[in-house]
Amino acid sequence: MKLALMKNRFWRIDRRPHGTDFAGALALVEDAVPEPAEGQIVIRNAMLSMDAGTRMWLTDRQDGYQPPLEVGTSMIGLVIGEVVQSRAAGFPEGTLVRAFGQWGDYSVVDAVMSGAIALDPAVADRRAWFGPLGMNGWTALWGIEQTGAAKPGERVLVSAAAGATGILAVQIAKLLGCEAWGIAGGVAKCAYLTDTLGIAGAVDYKAGNVAAQLDRAGGFDVYFDNVGGGLLDDVLTCMNHYGRIAVCGLLADYTGGGRTSPREFDQVLMRRLRIEGFFSPDFMHEGPRLTERLKTWHEAGALVMPYDVTQGLENTLTAYAKLFTGGNIGKVIVELTP
Repeated sequence: MKLALMKNRFWRIDRRPHGTDFAGALALVEDAVPEPAEGQIVIRNAMLSMDAGTRMWLTDRQDGYQPPLEVGTSMIGLVIGEVVQSRAAGFPEGTLVRAFGQWGDYSVVDAVMSGAIALDPAVADRRAWFGPLGMNGWTALWGIEQTGAAKPGERVLVSAAAGATGILAVQIAKLLGCEAWGIAGGVAKCAYLTDTLGIAGAVDYKAGNVAAQLDRAGGFDVYFDNVGGGLLDDVLTCMNHYGRIAVCGLLADYTGGGRTSPREFDQVLMRRLRIEGFFSPDFMHEGPRLTERLKTWHEAGALVMPYDVTQGLENTLTAYAKLFTGGNIGKVIVELTP
């Protein structure tokens, strides 16, 4: 069947969302699947990755690491699926791929510009290509080892530690010989971190008085920050001298419209701290090397990921909102009906 005769449901951005009102900003629409141009591939999406960082793409900010998505266009995110038509070398029909594609039944993308990667179909749980073997894994490993420069024996603290990147970051810190701690919301999440993953301790921000909890935990050498906001102030006052803060995300800013402005910024000087931000595009070229290391741990059962799976494209916005309301443990994925 020609693609032009095939229908594609996809989420279109109709306006900039306020807070977590995604249903008032995105609409599920239908159109024909366009024929691919030279260099493009057509992917039948099997699953969509929900990632908090994409919330910034829905704003009108021009000072991010990439321009915002235009109103009237389809929502973009990481997808995994099968190539059903190709005009790009190296991606024959039937290839399992991961790429930045549309939140839809199909993605029509430029193979190079979308970062398309052919995946090993022998990996039993394909969801791992979003988690431990994907950009969450790359980001966690890079942030702990490179940006955070964690050394064996040091104490590492991770915020949003029950989220996809945070869960991997605390495990990787432990695997690298560090004492790993996490900050998460609620008894269940903290118990998962300490009892299931076996990290040294967890701080429950929902229990209140986070600063006092951190003081009791003691000083930290590395802080892997996924949150920013007021939490950063609490952490700055409990960092060890010459500590490093690896800024991975600013979850506190994404839906509230604010900007992280640390009151305790003087501690950067007093404690001789280094703060550095990083994004996955910075080390995309290192992907194959990072994947091999992560795969070794994953296959040995030393790097695990719980998955929060929602079925059906029509339920995508419900899944997406979980990232901003604390409604998940681990990687949030939308699986599409074949």
